[in-house]
Amino acid sequence: MTRKAFLYPLAGIGAVALLYAVYALGTAEPVDVLPDTMSSAPSRGFDLASTVAINLGAPLLAGDRVELLENGNEIFPPMLDAIRDAEQSVNLLTFVYWQGGIARRFAAEMSTACRRGVEGRVLLDAVGAAKMDRALIEEMRAAGCKVAHFRPPRWNELRRMNRRTHRKVLVVDGRIGFTGGVGIAEEWTGAATDPGHWRDDHFRIEGPSVHYLQGAFAENWREETGEVLVEERFFPDLEPAGEAKSVPILGAPGGTISDIAFLYWISLQAARERVWIATPYYMPDPDLQTAIEATAKRGVEVNLIVPNELNDSSLVRWASRTHYRGLLEAGVRIFEYQPTMFHVKAVTVDDDWAIVGSANFDNRSFELNYEVVVAVQDSSLVRALERSMQDDVRESREITLEDVERWSPLARARDRLATVLREQI
Repeated sequence: MTRKAFLYPLAGIGAVALLYAVYALGTAEPVDVLPDTMSSAPSRGFDLASTVAINLGAPLLAGDRVELLENGNEIFPPMLDAIRDAEQSVNLLTFVYWQGGIARRFAAEMSTACRRGVEGRVLLDAVGAAKMDRALIEEMRAAGCKVAHFRPPRWNELRRMNRRTHRKVLVVDGRIGFTGGVGIAEEWTGAATDPGHWRDDHFRIEGPSVHYLQGAFAENWREETGEVLVEERFFPDLEPAGEAKSVPILGAPGGTISDIAFLYWISLQAARERVWIATPYYMPDPDLQTAIEATAKRGVEVNLIVPNELNDSSLVRWASRTHYRGLLEAGVRIFEYQPTMFHVKAVTVDDDWAIVGSANFDNRSFELNYEVVVAVQDSSLVRALERSMQDDVRESREITLEDVERWSPLARARDRLATVLREQI
């Protein structure tokens, strides 16, 4: 055997070993285990909001107003208007801040606000916002805004680096808040009419939950900058703004049970008539997949809306397809949205329960990311979301068991292989 013939296999083994070590170091520990059962089946008068709050140690708040905003044409104008009208403070936290005219407009409005004396803070996830134009950061800093990056990559902090802030939060004067799925990039502009403009929802919130959106910003800002936000300009007294009862949840990596996964699980247990799930990335824990199937099997109408091949992550799409057969056999209806990338993150249960915010229906949101969601008891919000999802269904193709049967062996093998990375996607 020649020297090269000996070294090549050895180098290959070494490369595989190194890749495995990197993957093992970055992968979350398998600690996310959901409950087996409830002490009793929910009765018709079951108080889901109180049950969620008590079990998660989260606040139960009354007096929120939560407004659905669809696509960039509805979402960005009120956000920019709020910054323009700010009197004391603007705090912006985002996972995605990329390129385009909307990126420049946000930087310009933040800069204008800071120049007239408003305290402006911008926190960017260092990975998600890597494509942002550095000139916009310098523009905001020159105007007096504070800008920081959350967990910049460092070679000796791989596991920590893998835990990102996926939160999307804008809070103005501590009184008006926005959260949902939208990033600041040209892809989110427009009305989702073509593949270059994504379909998404965002939510404008007034009332007590705004304190907790501010808290989501403050938690990540404190870690990265060492600055603690205090006093009335960030946390003013808030009067009731609507009729909704809310349970805000600040999801964070670690723990034995993901708060967000538990929220989905118990909401499924409480469902009596119908469940709508909209998500761009469907990769739940096995226990949550089982809960969805069990909900459908006991006669609850369950509808799932996901992207088609226009998904920006082919790996997630392939892995998610491995769940389709079990869902369909249980009676779940699956709809793949056709016009463009589908990025909506929302769940509704029956007539008055909605879950909105930044979290996807996947392991990364449950186990690895910082997320923020608000569970809302509000029939008007649920009606608005259901109308929106029904519109999305009309723009979708329903997937059937016959479709799954037609997938080739090669496609099935590819989909199964993608699940190897299920803890990371």
